[in-house]
Amino acid sequence: MINQHTIQQPASLNGIGLHTGHSVSIMFRPAPVDHGIRFQRVDLPEKPIVKADLGMVMSTNRGTTLSQEGIVVSTVEHLLSALHGLEIDNILIEIDGPEVPIMDGSARMFVEALVKAGKTAQDAEREVLEILEPISYFDPETGSELMALPADEFQVTTLIDFNSPILGPQYASLQNIKDYSTQIAPCRTFVFLHELEMLAQQDLIKGGDLDNAVVIADRLISQEELDQLARKLGKPSMKVEREGVLNTTQLHFQNEPARHKLLDVLGDITLVGAPIKGKIVATKPGHKANIEFARLLKKCLLDQRKLRNIPKYDPDQPPVVDIKGVMKLLPHRYPFVMIDKVIEIDEKHVIGVKNVTINEPFFQGHFPGNPVFPGVLQLEALAQAGGVFVLAQQEDPGSWDTYFLKIDNAKFKSMVFPGDTLLLRCELTSPVRRGIVQMTCTAYVGSKIVSEADMTAQIVKRATQE
Repeated sequence: MINQHTIQQPASLNGIGLHTGHSVSIMFRPAPVDHGIRFQRVDLPEKPIVKADLGMVMSTNRGTTLSQEGIVVSTVEHLLSALHGLEIDNILIEIDGPEVPIMDGSARMFVEALVKAGKTAQDAEREVLEILEPISYFDPETGSELMALPADEFQVTTLIDFNSPILGPQYASLQNIKDYSTQIAPCRTFVFLHELEMLAQQDLIKGGDLDNAVVIADRLISQEELDQLARKLGKPSMKVEREGVLNTTQLHFQNEPARHKLLDVLGDITLVGAPIKGKIVATKPGHKANIEFARLLKKCLLDQRKLRNIPKYDPDQPPVVDIKGVMKLLPHRYPFVMIDKVIEIDEKHVIGVKNVTINEPFFQGHFPGNPVFPGVLQLEALAQAGGVFVLAQQEDPGSWDTYFLKIDNAKFKSMVFPGDTLLLRCELTSPVRRGIVQMTCTAYVGSKIVSEADMTAQIVKRATQE
């Protein structure tokens, strides 16, 4: 058993946002098991929470930006990478601005603060995504390609190639996560000199400095042009001290750019929500490709979770919601009530029960002589379980309905017959936002998955009868 971890005590640091140029303070606080990584905007009136989750990704333009109910936290990738590298699962990050500070352009200062805070094991097991077969993503526009391969331990390799005579092809590799702090965390972000003007025109990198990025001079440029660019960035005059790198500091590693790309990959795949047992190979990675690849990994995690989360049903235990409670929450009535009771419910998931009998009215016309429970009604049963889940959380639960907007990835894996007991599990895949609910739903008979689907629903106020 590998335990979850949090920090032992609070820790803080201050810095400047790369794109906003604003001063930002961060406070790291310990968090309970299964809390995950969450940001709290303490500068806003109600101190709202933004969860570090793939469902919260709003933008991947020059960094990864999260947004929850309109509350934004941007440039999260270096901090997330530090948490990944230190294997910290649960933490609350209080931040008094919309952007994580850039610090020195690496994850080093985040690592130092977190190491100072200490790490402590918690009384809960880590959920691990085990790569059992190759998973790949390819972006034809950029040539980015990321793969996950089976391996005994977590490993990452990155390869970069910008077709530049100055910055040639490079690769970097992390064979043991314990080496992250020394081999990956100190590696700074980098930018080509010709990109600086474009970024400045986009009103980005207001907090950029030669101290927090490696600037690669990939073309000849006059001192006059450098002076003009420095004025646009609000910086002192810049000089190319030597060919290739504008900074006056030495590279930390000869392949520092490739190592930094590895740092970014680690940060972005942290949003999957579980550590990985497998090898990641990333060619020409970028935030957009990293996030799309992470979505494939998250789907694999959910698939594995379905098999690990086969519901345990004890008929001797009283239901959490009996049929009377179900009918108070749902508008459905005979012959369309497809859920008999709820045996488990919390803020993240619900498990309902549907007893299938030969007395179901549709068996008269659905394969007479060979009764099979219709697949579409299995989806309806799952939808009703999900409806009980979301409606039970409303302040006035009997005054709302759920209407399903979309069903994706529906699969029917095994037939259901009279006498079977359907166990219906629905789990949130992202927090409820503006009344929109996204769930992954799975129906089981015994230890078999019989059907599954991803469902999107909307909570709507029930019209009153005059």
